[in-house]
Amino acid sequence: MAKNEKRIKVTLACETCKRRNYITTKNRINDRERIEMKKYCRWDRQHTTHKETR
Repeated sequence: MAKNEKRIKVTLACETCKRRNYITTKNRINDRERIEMKKYCRWDRQHTTHKETR
């Protein structure tokens, strides 16, 4: 396993174009639900909501 099992990699997908644009990490213990961030989508050319995908 990884050396730090508390942090896992998650993929963020844009809500408008549905493309998977970002990969980030989150703390499995502190953030149990799916995360949601406002990030820049280069296909929409604006800041949109990105949600965690499985």
